[in-house]
Amino acid sequence: MQWYTLDTWIVVIGVLCATACALLGNFLVLRRMSMMGDAISHAVLPGLAVAFLISGSRSSLVMFIGAGVVGLLTAVFVQWVHTFGRVDRGAAMGVVFTTLFAIGLVLIVRAAHAVDLDPGCVLYGSIELAPWDTVAVGPWLVPRAVVVLGSVLALNTLVVGVFYKELNISSFDPALATTLGINARAMQYLLMTLVAITTVAAFEAIGSILVIAMLIVPAAAAHLLTDRLGSMIAVSLVFAAVSAALGHVAAIVVPGWVGATDTMTSGMMATVAGGLFAITVLAAPRHGVVSRVVVRRRLRGRILREDALGLLYRLEEQDQPVTRSELVDRLRTALVIGGGVATRAFRGLVRRGLAEPAAESLRLTDAGRVRARQLVRTHRLWESYLYEHLAVPADHVHDTAMDLEHVTDPAMREALADHAADAAEDPHGTMIPPA
Repeated sequence: MQWYTLDTWIVVIGVLCATACALLGNFLVLRRMSMMGDAISHAVLPGLAVAFLISGSRSSLVMFIGAGVVGLLTAVFVQWVHTFGRVDRGAAMGVVFTTLFAIGLVLIVRAAHAVDLDPGCVLYGSIELAPWDTVAVGPWLVPRAVVVLGSVLALNTLVVGVFYKELNISSFDPALATTLGINARAMQYLLMTLVAITTVAAFEAIGSILVIAMLIVPAAAAHLLTDRLGSMIAVSLVFAAVSAALGHVAAIVVPGWVGATDTMTSGMMATVAGGLFAITVLAAPRHGVVSRVVVRRRLRGRILREDALGLLYRLEEQDQPVTRSELVDRLRTALVIGGGVATRAFRGLVRRGLAEPAAESLRLTDAGRVRARQLVRTHRLWESYLYEHLAVPADHVHDTAMDLEHVTDPAMREALADHAADAAEDPHGTMIPPA
């Protein structure tokens, strides 16, 4: 792979664009307004076209003013349709952005012969050509997109830094923000204006359609990795920067693997972002698919082992010797599970030192007997509580207690014991084991 100065500038432009979008995307995701980013990125087209028609040039200042005005109007229109039309917010966004986007496309097509405006550039971006359009910054020639996107990133960082507390509170709880004297609606309109300005700045880099990936995907991925806003912002910025850098590298390398000549860097950036998001969905430590499967399997295994532990304790109470096969059959019948699952539950008790082989059966170890006694005690305390305080019939308390015994900590168990201070037996006449 050959690397040129042009490639470095493309990566810099991509990173600036992606991070500027991702910074605002965090608040869109938290507000459950991801669709609003899509709406504004499409709806600003009329403002862009009108700004071109009025000025006859591609002046960045005029573009930003047109985008900001229409972005603010988009948020206002969505709120009006949602409030006065009494329709779902998502439907309101769909109505507003599709209408404004269609108007914008008509204006672009009409104005394309009179002004320097390429609809393809607006939709798909031209990041490969952006480094050739340079401006003088002191003694250096720097791509204009770097100056524009760097300024937008600085603006977004400044606004988020100054209004961090207000944006934080109004994103999580607008009603609380209002009671604290924070104008939640003003914060929303400020955010929408920044999204509109950032979207227009990103037109030449990744286009109006692909900007959505950088507005939403990094923030959504970060939200899977952390529940703290500060950490979420930091992770989303890193995610966006890595997606942009790897996207350009992939645009250079991947086409050769499939026999193609080239591909669009902006599209590959969005593709890499989507791929990294898919990995995050699968591998996130707390909210990932794999971790959830592992946690559920571990929880199910723990519950099965505790049920097996309780069964051994009850048989020991009744002084009923049974073979291993009978143990498996009893647990399988009681829990409606397969024989293999029941066998693994008992093997798990042996591995953990809670049970040990005894002739053709199993018996509790001292540690297992202590654990089993507390488990059965919890079960019977719950049965007594449900029967005495909630008036649940005696023949209906067992199944509920079976569920509750696995999620009861020692403090709750002692609280149950306080409520059943005079009860020595459960509703079925079985002794409640001592603490």
